[in-house]
Amino acid sequence: MPSSPKSSRPSSPTSSLESLTSNIPGAYPFDTSTAASLSAAVHARRRSYTRQTPFRVKIGTWNVAAMRGAERDIGAWFVHAQGVAEGLSGVDRGAPEGRESVEEQELRRVRSKTETSVPLGDEGAMPRGEEVGMYVLGLQEVVDIASPTEALKPFTDPMPAGRFKAALAEALPDGYTLVAEQQLIGLLLLIYAAPDVAAQVRGVSTCCAGTGLFGYMGNKGAVAARLMLGETTCLVFVNCHLAAGADKTSLDRRNWDAAQVVARTKFERLDEEMGMPRGFGETLGDEDYAFWFGDLNYRLEGIPGDDVRRLLTLHTKNEYKVPQKADDKAQTAADGSGVETTKLEQAENAVTGLLTLGRNSGNGIINAVTGSSTNSGIKDGSDTASVASEDDIPASMDPTSLHTTLASLLPHDELHQQMRARKAFHDGWSEGEIKFPPTYKYDVGKVAVFDSSDKKRSPSWCDRILYRTRAAHVRYKVKLAEEEAAKKRDEEMKARGVDEAAADENVLFDYEPTSDDDFASAPEDAASASDDASLDLECYTAHQRVLTSDHKPLDAVFRLTYDAVVPDLKSQITKAVARELDRAENEARPSVTVIVDSHAGDESTDSDAEVAGVGVGRGVVDGVVHFGRLRYKGRRKARMVTIANTGRVKARVGFVDRPGAEDGGATPEWLGVQVHATPDASEKGKKQPTYTIEPGEVCEVELTARVEGVETVKKLNEGVVKLDDVLILRVEGGRDHFLPVQGEWGWAYTMEDGFLRLSSLD
Repeated sequence: MPSSPKSSRPSSPTSSLESLTSNIPGAYPFDTSTAASLSAAVHARRRSYTRQTPFRVKIGTWNVAAMRGAERDIGAWFVHAQGVAEGLSGVDRGAPEGRESVEEQELRRVRSKTETSVPLGDEGAMPRGEEVGMYVLGLQEVVDIASPTEALKPFTDPMPAGRFKAALAEALPDGYTLVAEQQLIGLLLLIYAAPDVAAQVRGVSTCCAGTGLFGYMGNKGAVAARLMLGETTCLVFVNCHLAAGADKTSLDRRNWDAAQVVARTKFERLDEEMGMPRGFGETLGDEDYAFWFGDLNYRLEGIPGDDVRRLLTLHTKNEYKVPQKADDKAQTAADGSGVETTKLEQAENAVTGLLTLGRNSGNGIINAVTGSSTNSGIKDGSDTASVASEDDIPASMDPTSLHTTLASLLPHDELHQQMRARKAFHDGWSEGEIKFPPTYKYDVGKVAVFDSSDKKRSPSWCDRILYRTRAAHVRYKVKLAEEEAAKKRDEEMKARGVDEAAADENVLFDYEPTSDDDFASAPEDAASASDDASLDLECYTAHQRVLTSDHKPLDAVFRLTYDAVVPDLKSQITKAVARELDRAENEARPSVTVIVDSHAGDESTDSDAEVAGVGVGRGVVDGVVHFGRLRYKGRRKARMVTIANTGRVKARVGFVDRPGAEDGGATPEWLGVQVHATPDASEKGKKQPTYTIEPGEVCEVELTARVEGVETVKKLNEGVVKLDDVLILRVEGGRDHFLPVQGEWGWAYTMEDGFLRLSSLD
């Protein structure tokens, strides 16, 4: 009798449920990919149940310098867009009527520290309130990070965050909810969304990366949040505070900090029900839109701080626009050539000189992929003499305009320099045009008064808001790949003795149209990248009339489009996809039909006919394979089982161990199984052979029954063993089939003349 080694369904560690059910006879095969497949299939048809929806995101950043009462200003400047100084913000608006003057504002600030420092009567200058769908606020130094007690705390104090959250919640319109928050010592990130936007938020995950003391402490670093809008649009927000200092070492440390934030930002895995590829959205670079803001601490390089302060003060004090008085001639200074100039002329000369230094750099939206600038018309101030009136002169051509002064300073900005040099924020990051004075460093309680302390720190644009789209990131990667390919070609040409492609006309290079750069197809990522047009920067400015900190708050308003989910449509699509997958899954699963018949040469000579129902189906009684009466060492009785592959795919079948059987194995000791087919190659960990049946083919199995051995007879007489069992035919990837087998015992022990004899039960 052929042996029937033990076998079990292949186990998989992917799920505890699978491990529990994998060896249960009759259990339907557990497929961990079913839910993922359904989600992926539904996600692939997202255009059918989503609708493009525009909304505004307002991002604000402010280094509050651990100043008490700073939370009282949050609602005024961030939510209600107050505190913007006309002429110093790039926002085109006149002075609102009834707004508190600068002198009154500063005096009120001195008299009372418990009121908001924002001017009273300010109506706001940008999109605000319910016009914004999502508010994202990044704060730095909500605690004193210079204090060793705070910087080295083993925990984060939630009290400061609670004050800012309470103030912001009170200022926001009704219904706005907090969808994400994260704090790291002095860094705080808060994200609030309107009711219709919050309903679309999924997959929220936050993390932090400390880059301060020893490279890991939280006095410097970043906090980040990732969220999905409408299950289709991934947004990432990073609030950072990089290393301070104006020297070269500090600059290198800032670049290192930024690189560490990118490398150590890890979000939680997205739910598979969103249909996203495994690993998507866990790191920076996968998102559709990314926003990086905070106190980046980049300074102005290669220009004396006193010169910067003097130039900017002319604008903040509005001295360029004051009519020249007769006594101005008394305030003259020699320029080194014996020619006396007025204060205004000195300023004009200084601006002209700075423009000469940065004429080729320009200003405006700096794109880190191309290093180009979108602002045009930056001219040398020497050409401004014109018969046109002052009001007709474009700001870019007016040497006395704030635009021209900023254009002369921005080429010295370290951040723009590092972006162009590809040392930081060069992989697709962009910044809006800067039309406002530096946001650092000011005297607390004063409007537009730069640092007057003994240190006299140079004004700088330390606080920034950068953004990046997936399309910009892909373009950078494509450009990088093209440069690498070009570099490789150059090296190959040099190796062949040609320094330049056109150096030798006799050199013939191979040409392959399918792989040549001019004809090569666009990378797959580039084809699927979203268009930059879906993200529009509406406003980017600083709030000069917020007096609580030595930094000025900075905010930007973006208008973007995302795919909002329509729940009813998604439900319909999900049902339709589930039906399609179910049908395809059933068709793809192996399916067999088991047909049982008696052996062709088996005649019921052993009183088989006495068994009820045997006459119908010859050996099958109510679905049970019946062998009739069996005797000790009697003739073997056989029944044939035909396994037919009635499915559309190959089927692998085999008999497996019967659970709970005392003797173990796939068959009882009185039954043998012989498969008339070639077994499959043995697999590691499998003892029982399996057999592959092609679609439309059959496999014959012969079952033989015979009682042998005195021990078996004894067990049958005592009732320990019965001629009644169930075989399990396992179909890998399909349903198990159960095959009941029975027989009748026809002998028993009797005592005759003191001897134990076997007697027939007939």
